[in-house]
Order: sequence, then C-alpha cells, then structure tokens
Amino acid sequence: MKDYSDTRRSDLRRVLGNRDVIALAFGAMIGWSWVLLTGEWTARAGTLGAAVAFLFGGVAVVFIALTYAELAAAMPSVGGEHVYSLRALGRGLSFICSWSIVLGYVSVAAFEAVALPFALSHLIPGTDLVYLWTVSGWDVHLSFVAIGIGAAVVLTAINIVGIKPAATLQGIVTLAIVASGIMFLTGASLNGDTNNMVPLFGTDSGGMFAVLMMVPIMFVGFDIIPQTAEEINLPHARIGALVVVSVVTAVLWYVAIIVGVGLTLDAPARAVTAMTTANAAGAAWNSAWARECLIIGGIAGIITTWNAFLLGSSRIVYALASSGLLPQALAKLHPRYGTPYVALIAIGALICIAPWFGRPILVWLLNAGSFGVITAYAMVAASFLVLRRREPDMPRPYRIRFGGWVGGIALVLSVAMMLLYLPGGPAGLAWPEEWGICLAWVTFGAALYITSTRRTR
Repeated sequence: MKDYSDTRRSDLRRVLGNRDVIALAFGAMIGWSWVLLTGEWTARAGTLGAAVAFLFGGVAVVFIALTYAELAAAMPSVGGEHVYSLRALGRGLSFICSWSIVLGYVSVAAFEAVALPFALSHLIPGTDLVYLWTVSGWDVHLSFVAIGIGAAVVLTAINIVGIKPAATLQGIVTLAIVASGIMFLTGASLNGDTNNMVPLFGTDSGGMFAVLMMVPIMFVGFDIIPQTAEEINLPHARIGALVVVSVVTAVLWYVAIIVGVGLTLDAPARAVTAMTTANAAGAAWNSAWARECLIIGGIAGIITTWNAFLLGSSRIVYALASSGLLPQALAKLHPRYGTPYVALIAIGALICIAPWFGRPILVWLLNAGSFGVITAYAMVAASFLVLRRREPDMPRPYRIRFGGWVGGIALVLSVAMMLLYLPGGPAGLAWPEEWGICLAWVTFGAALYITSTRRTR
C-alpha cells in the first residue's frame, strides 16, 4: 500500500504544461452557471449585492487558495487535499476532508450532466422527447436523460485515454468561453445603461447570504491543480503561483459578468432567470446571434467544468484507494494509458444518476456540493497551520508571507461559510433534498472506509 504522508511518486505521467494547467483550473471554475444563474443571483441580492457577494466569497477563496498554493508546491503529489490532511491530521480526518471534496467535484460534474441537455434545448427546440415523470414541478424527458448519459460516457472515455487529450480538449473549449464572454462584455460596455442596475441591493441581507452560499461551488476548480500536481511538468513554485492566479482571474470574470448583466437588462428582464446572460448578450447587441453565441459559450463551460472535475475526482479517489482508505480496485491504472480508469468509470456511473431527476436537482447539487467543498477547505486550512507549526523546516518552494495570519483567516472564513449551510443559518440546506444528498454521501463513504480499512489491517 502506498503511503501518501510523504511526497513519493506514483506511476502517473508528468505531461501538463502552463497552458494546460491554466485551462484546467479556469475552465473548471467558469462553467455553465455564469449563463444560467446570473438572473437568480441579481434577483435575490440586487446587481451590486450579487457582485459584493462574489467579491467577498472570492476574497475568502483567495486566502484558501494561498494555503493550497504553498502546500501544492511543497507536496506535489496526486490527491491534493488527501496528501496534506493525511500528513497533518491523520487517516480518519484525511478521509473526511477528501471525501468532502469528492462530493463537491461529483456534484458539479452531475450538475453539468443535467445542464447540457437543458442548454442544447435553447439552441435546438423540440429536444424534449418522451415524457417520463415530473420532479418538483419540472418534467423529465428521456431525450434529456439520454443526452446527459451519452455525454458522460464520451467524457469518461476521453479521460481514460489520457490526461493530455483531456487537457487539449480543455484548452480548445476554454477559448470558446473566453471569446463569448468578451463578446458579451464588449456589447454591455458599449450599449449598457447604469439605470438598469437598480435595485442595487436586495430587500434584506438574506438575499446576499443566499448568493454567498453558492459562491464556493462557483470557485471550486482551482484545486484541480493540486489534484493533478504529480502530472504537471513545471517547477514546483510555478504550481503554487498558478493556483492563486486562477482564482483571481475567476473572481474578476464572475463580477464582470454580473455587472454586465445589470448594465444590459432591467430588473423585470433579469427576473426571467433562465438563460439571463444569454438574454443580456442578445439585448446588448440587439441580435439573436449574440444570444446564441453566449449559449454556445455556456455549453463550452459545461464541457470544461465537467471534464476538469471528472479528472480531479478520479485523482483524489485514486489517492484514497492507494492509501487503503477506499477499495484497492479504484487505484488501478490503465495498462496502456496510465490513467485511473476504474475510478473514472465509477465516477462516470455516479454522474449518470443525476439526469433522471431533471432540472430541480441543479440547485440541490450546487448547495450540497458547496457544503462538501467548504468543509474540505476548512480542513486544508487547518492542515496548513498544523504543518507550519509542526514542520517549519519543510521545503516550501512557494512560501507565502505571514503564513500564520493567512492560514488563520482562511480557517475562520471557511468555518463562517460552513455555518451558513447549517439548520437555522441564513441559507441553510433544504430538507430532504440537499441534506439527503449529504447524508447519502456520508453513509456511502463510511461504508467504503470501514470496509477498506478493515481489509488493510
């Protein structure tokens, strides 16, 4: 059994360069939500309220990303969170940390499996074929399920063939996101009106908290870099720097898109929450082609996020299995391609469940996944502080200044955001849907952990 409490290497291949890493992280953070959910954000918190929520949440994530940056450069091994928490906190807490981040990754990938057919229906009308059932007032159609599952099979196959093909796909599709976003923001700056931005804030603070609750899952993705650190062919200090750069870039992107939508659409138009950014692009250029280009950019975001989190979740599952905390079969590498193909197939199969629940599961997955992500962030910040105190002489190629303060702030902010999700919090998870996802994931993980550790002993 491999021991990832140190930085020993596995058999994964170091093939990723600068552009691959940036495309993986940025593409992971900029998915479909910037097209689909801006109307919901501005309706709840107002235009500036939503922007402030993303800035505050983004600053919190920057502090968290700084701790990741130092740890990733010091321990560039596959598994990211698992490596750091195992060394600092021990096996049990490391499993909780790692399993929490896997929940976030799988939730986002499953979100995209539902979002893809919904996005395509706005480009190709009449794709809702063969009614199955209704979930929370939304009809589920067999055609949508087939599209989601078909895409899951294709992306899983690409990732099995190798990380380099997956990274190449990521780079190409990320360019489509950037191009569509620049097109929209150019139109918003030329033809927008600041009078459209009212109301600037929601009627109460609950709206901002509701938006803030979604922020962590919007920025999850920078930690794809630590997950794949063992496959990055760059100096260790560069790995740390790219973690921070990716987060700052994503914060600026989301805030710019929110402001652009506010400049272009008035409050009643933003209240039509489906495809808000695409509608704003059409209004900014007074053209249907601009709206369709934005939808294509959103579909590109679905692919980049899905691809990145499929890759990242398979690596941390591989690391957990290599450490004996999950079944050993999940640590098998493909004999030809050198990828954790069993882990990829297992995660792909989980993702295929989501399309059967239709559009309502989108918000459930976002909120439940966010809770998992922020739990892992808090534990990584704690690991950072423990290792700074316990191992001050550890080689740290990317050593951040005022580490004690940065780690403490990251931990406090992470815990504060966790409190938002708890019962009685301003934006607590919904029962039974969102808490049900979390409890099912905990039960599933506990069963795997107990079985695997007994066999290891």
